[in-house]
Amino acid sequence: MLSIHLHNIILFAYHGLYKHEQINGSNFEVNITVNYQPKQFVSNIEQTINYVEVFNLLNNRMKIATPLLETLVMDIAAQILAQFQQAEAVFISIKKLQPPIANFNGSVGVSYSLKK
Repeated sequence: MLSIHLHNIILFAYHGLYKHEQINGSNFEVNITVNYQPKQFVSNIEQTINYVEVFNLLNNRMKIATPLLETLVMDIAAQILAQFQQAEAVFISIKKLQPPIANFNGSVGVSYSLKK
């Protein structure tokens, strides 16, 4: 099994349940792992999953405001498996770096795994 990883991607987006989150936005940290079994020795980009294309998919989806992070990770994972035929499994985690919680110093997040 071969894996590609996109780590610690920081994106600004408007996800959240609360009106002020949808208006002001927040920073999110995303980590993605895509697993696949290559059919041969990988020596060119056509034989692997291009992480630039995975990032572009992620970046485009993050622009669509979504109330729940759970919905977001499930949708992104499904899109990755649909777009990349080689992909066998996806793991994605998203953290909201400044959650709107009084007296809270930290992040909140969700993670999701999906297999074909």
